Amino acid sequence: MTQVIADPTPPIIRRNTILIALAQVFSGAGSGFLFSLGPLMVIALTGSAALAGASVALQGLSRFVAAYPFGRITDQLGRKPGLLVGLAITLVGSLAIGAAMNAGSFAGWVVGVMIFGIGSNGIQQLRLAAAEMYPPHRRAFMIGVVLTGSLAGIVLSPSIVAVGETLAPRLAMDRLAVPWLIGPVLILPSIALLGRLRPDPREIAADLARYYPSYVPNEAESADPVSFGLRRYLADPDRRVAALSMFAAQGSMQIAMVSAPLALTHHVAALASVALSMSIHTAGMFGPSIPVGRIADAIGRRAVLIGGTIVEAVGGAIAVTAGDQLGITAGIFLVGVGWCGANVASTAIVVDTTPVAVRGRAVGLTDTIAAVAGVAFPIVAGPMIELWGIRSSGALAVALLVPPAALLLLPAFRPARSSGALARRSEA
Repeated sequence: MTQVIADPTPPIIRRNTILIALAQVFSGAGSGFLFSLGPLMVIALTGSAALAGASVALQGLSRFVAAYPFGRITDQLGRKPGLLVGLAITLVGSLAIGAAMNAGSFAGWVVGVMIFGIGSNGIQQLRLAAAEMYPPHRRAFMIGVVLTGSLAGIVLSPSIVAVGETLAPRLAMDRLAVPWLIGPVLILPSIALLGRLRPDPREIAADLARYYPSYVPNEAESADPVSFGLRRYLADPDRRVAALSMFAAQGSMQIAMVSAPLALTHHVAALASVALSMSIHTAGMFGPSIPVGRIADAIGRRAVLIGGTIVEAVGGAIAVTAGDQLGITAGIFLVGVGWCGANVASTAIVVDTTPVAVRGRAVGLTDTIAAVAGVAFPIVAGPMIELWGIRSSGALAVALLVPPAALLLLPAFRPARSSGALARRSEA
């Protein structure tokens, strides 16, 4: 018998959720710059498309370096301190990127992107902070609510790029540098908002029955969290599925993020137009988060992972075969939608199957595994584009999604515990 949690959401949890979602709005705008401007900055600094994947690869490398340590910070000190540290580092990184770009320093730019990426990975714990304040049957939806905040922030990205392009000649600065120097204006409100979080979401999650009197913790939440690392993470079959799905989804999307701006420059000249197309891609990443979360709660995490994999593969194929801006934009939008499904469902799986005391590290490990793909495949994509053209990178992006699709669809490879059951699981 499935437990039904009829308790209303306590006002303190509603307040925390609103603060987290608004913080995501402001912090999401600056992150969009790396998607839309990254490959163009590399070409401007190096004069070659061979390193076009450097911005995306560095973002993946920073995730690999920072995701698990930030998870440990939020497990030991609380979600709020980890998030605030991440935002402060992001602010420093944005200024460093702008300064390096204006000075024409590729080495300085690499350092700036790494700093920015490390901070951005601290902010990834926002989705955990939101999800764990709710019972399992509402977690994917709440992940979606918070991630949708990124969409509102990213709407600002093309406008800021356009303003930067207009101001650059007047300020005698590089047009690719100015948006990064404006970016911190959007980070400061996020710091102010998260500074008001109380109690810390980790404290709420540790005593969820206090806030939802009819809630009975499930077996995973009550498990012994004494030690937790990669081996313990992979011991759970549902987390293994989540990790593989995110590895493929992240790698495929990172390839698209390298190739799409290059393809778009053949059809449009204005940076604002390129930024608009990439913002539409990012809208696909976060815009459907709420309905995707509802579906994951209603019919199961696995169904959403399957759908996301298929949609992302179709989008990747369209993006690299289209001959105009509209087709490329439609393709990368679908890539974003597919990634959205993987991100929401995999995060919900990790929260469902992990004790509160080590959830930060579990989410960090999921991001670290995804980061391996984020580092490797953009580096490969640049030389492939240089040697064989953009379509070759698209073929690689689609091929990456075949293994998780097979794992998810073939009954022989399904774990004994159903992800769908996890979405609604409770004590009888």
